[in-house]
Amino acid sequence: MPDLNDVALFVNVVRAGSFAEAARRLGIPCNTASRHIRQLEEGLGLRLMQRSTRRLSLTEAGETFYARCADQIEALAQAADELADKTGHPRGRVRVAAPADLFNLMNGIAWVAEFLLLYPDVRLELVLSDVRSDLIGDAVDVAIRIGKTLEPTLIARPVGVGPRFTLVASPAYLALRGSPDSLDALAEHDCITWPQAAYRTLWNIDGPNGATEVYVSGRFRAGTMKAQLDAALANLGIALLPSTVTVPYIDAGELTQVLPGHSTEGLRVYLVYSSRRQLPGAVRAFIEFTIKALTAQLIEDLTK
Repeated sequence: MPDLNDVALFVNVVRAGSFAEAARRLGIPCNTASRHIRQLEEGLGLRLMQRSTRRLSLTEAGETFYARCADQIEALAQAADELADKTGHPRGRVRVAAPADLFNLMNGIAWVAEFLLLYPDVRLELVLSDVRSDLIGDAVDVAIRIGKTLEPTLIARPVGVGPRFTLVASPAYLALRGSPDSLDALAEHDCITWPQAAYRTLWNIDGPNGATEVYVSGRFRAGTMKAQLDAALANLGIALLPSTVTVPYIDAGELTQVLPGHSTEGLRVYLVYSSRRQLPGAVRAFIEFTIKALTAQLIEDLTK
């Protein structure tokens, strides 16, 4: 029978994506981790991993073994946590991934502070990045996602719909280039868009005549809403941004709404996590708290 400590180490190595990262997270030497995985393979008589200098990959036997033992190892860890925590209060680490823009848009630090105040034995790690996280490989417990495309292997809890996006530009830019009088006229303007391989960007915009697809381009692209907002304020072109972000600048006269009556529907917001039979108490508490906090925030934004 394999040593359960070695099996647990194997699960952690798979989730970390490398021996070095797993060893760092567990606080053990890398060569110790490698030696124990070799012992596990020798005991099973199977090769579980293909090792390379860059990243580990599982053999077919390794994939089967991981699929069969990951949930059980997590259940054992959860049981140990529950026994160690005789008060019954959630405790331990919760690792959360979210787009930086969305986190800031949702006033994330405010509800994070409230959550940590409510659960003093929980430690929270935030991974804020525009790159979509791999929940298993990045050892992420919960991720906040936006959009329509979600991995079918994850549990997705809908939170709500974000604010609508509207077209804005600075008064100085519009004074120099003129205000477009139709969606087609956007093709003659510098539009601030997200980085991508194609020269032009496709915007789907709703208006009085329904949804319209329009191709736009410009001399400046940026990978965050903050950078796009700053670019619009700096007279670099027309941006398509959430109304909750732009309204204060419109009220202050620093931005002007372009083509009023045209906007895009808000993106759907989800809380996603791996399909697990048992969630640690701290993760479960974070999920339920965050769904309530984000739902309330989205409702507040939509009613402004």
